[in-house]
Amino acid sequence: MVPGYWLNEGGQSATGRLIDHVVRGHNGYEELQRRAEESGQHVYAYLNRHLDQMRATRPERILGADLHVWPDFHGNRSPLADVTLKGMIVGLTLSKGLDDLALLYLATLRGIALGTRHIIEAMMKSGHAVCSLFMCGGLSKNPLFVQVHADVTGLPVILSKEVESVLVGAAILGACASGDFSSIQV
Repeated sequence: MVPGYWLNEGGQSATGRLIDHVVRGHNGYEELQRRAEESGQHVYAYLNRHLDQMRATRPERILGADLHVWPDFHGNRSPLADVTLKGMIVGLTLSKGLDDLALLYLATLRGIALGTRHIIEAMMKSGHAVCSLFMCGGLSKNPLFVQVHADVTGLPVILSKEVESVLVGAAILGACASGDFSSIQV
């Protein structure tokens, strides 16, 4: 992509869509939506705050410890490269309250972060040195998503100063592909 440099990408399919699917599919979603609206917050900001309140009443290590999400609902891009894989949720109960929705949301974030760690471990096993994560895009704007990735991978996370870095990157590639610029480095 850039002459003289190597690019390695380890993607996970539709992680934002997965989070939306899990949260919106829960019986407590209507209550979440109502409470978030009343507080003037986005539903994920409200869930993050709700989880903070839950942490105040129970130890972090047991918060959702019996709930697990395998995030490959839409196949696996990296490192298994198997489009036939399916996702899984283990540890569900019949409860449908906001606490349970918040824990399922947290388990989904943890599952995605564990997928990221799996990708990093595969890269490192192949001889790559990974010393930080660079996040951009919509999920990088969710502080809990970012923190869970830092915690699960044990790596520092670097966030782009450019709010819409994905769009800027696409524009740069488009300008180069159109022939208006000879390289992405100009």
